[in-house]
Amino acid sequence: MISSRNFRLAKSAACFGLAALLSVAATAQIAAGTTGIDATGDAKSEMNACLTGRTQQDRTTCMTEVRNANAAKRAGKVDNANGEFAANALKRCDVFKGEEQVACQARIVGYGKTDGSVAGGGAIRQVETVVVPPGATNVRVMPQTSSDIVVIPAPQ
Repeated sequence: MISSRNFRLAKSAACFGLAALLSVAATAQIAAGTTGIDATGDAKSEMNACLTGRTQQDRTTCMTEVRNANAAKRAGKVDNANGEFAANALKRCDVFKGEEQVACQARIVGYGKTDGSVAGGGAIRQVETVVVPPGATNVRVMPQTSSDIVVIPAPQ
């Protein structure tokens, strides 16, 4: 006979297993496809993507977003920061100081290795940094990873 404690434990484990299986399936589905959103800003093609299920949103939400974006565009309220996306990305590094800021900037401009995607939940950027000790005249760099290396000079 199964005790009530063991039954609850088995039931909890089964629920957890089912939730894990569903989340893996959902993640695989998102990672395999694209967002379905194009960069044209054409309301007709975006609405078509909504109607044919090529987005990661449900149909109603997608269509509402397209209508709202199109209305904002007609009203002149769309601000893409004059295309200053790279400068805006670099500004995010301003919260860091010294070596951390240099490493952040190196990752943003493309040094190192990037894994993942926005559609898949996030992009992870990695760069190996070597900090030259104060007073050093020669430094031998021995890479520890396969990513690019950024050498940060010693403070003067």
